[in-house]
Amino acid sequence: MSQDFKRTPTNKVVRSPKRGHYDRKTLFEILDAHFLCHASYIFQNTALTIPTAYGRKGNTVFLHGAKKNRSLTSMLEAENVSVTVTHIDGLVLARSVFHHSMNYRSAVIFGKARVLTDDQEKMEALEIITENIVPGRWNEARLPNEKEMKATIVIAIDIEEASSKIRVGDPSDEPEDYSLNVWAGVIPLELNEKKFVPDPAMDESIDIPDSVLKYKF
Repeated sequence: MSQDFKRTPTNKVVRSPKRGHYDRKTLFEILDAHFLCHASYIFQNTALTIPTAYGRKGNTVFLHGAKKNRSLTSMLEAENVSVTVTHIDGLVLARSVFHHSMNYRSAVIFGKARVLTDDQEKMEALEIITENIVPGRWNEARLPNEKEMKATIVIAIDIEEASSKIRVGDPSDEPEDYSLNVWAGVIPLELNEKKFVPDPAMDESIDIPDSVLKYKF
């Protein structure tokens, strides 16, 4: 398998092309550092986008939902679908409003959606999604039973085309604006200190599991 995706009219980064990346290593790093994507599909001639959890194994991304999930069933009917993942790392404040920006890492993938019908494949995909959200959680909680498996649809999207886009660094102002008496810089965006909120219905004697104590985002 080639390490780079071929540039096409679909995945080509047009705006600020120097920020574009087409290698699998960069793409997979961006995908594996998040668990929330935005999946796009067409429903009754209307373009819709929904946020949903995902997981990745190799060149395949997995999504899941209820059996009659409109978005997933619509994706299966489509010739091609797209999924986007975005990390916002910082707000870039320039001296001019025009040059305000964000530091970010984004990935867009394209491919044909297919449904997983084999129970073993479905279970593996659900484990991949769960472990992508909270590593270690799959072995701590009850696994899906037969009824829950029948009520769940899992789709796989084999990545056929993709591109990544990354913006890092300081503001870029017009030369004449650097002398302005205006503060410029970057506001890093980070998660607050972790605070665990236990379920009030839970036995208070139950210890916090390793998956929660070791969680990093």
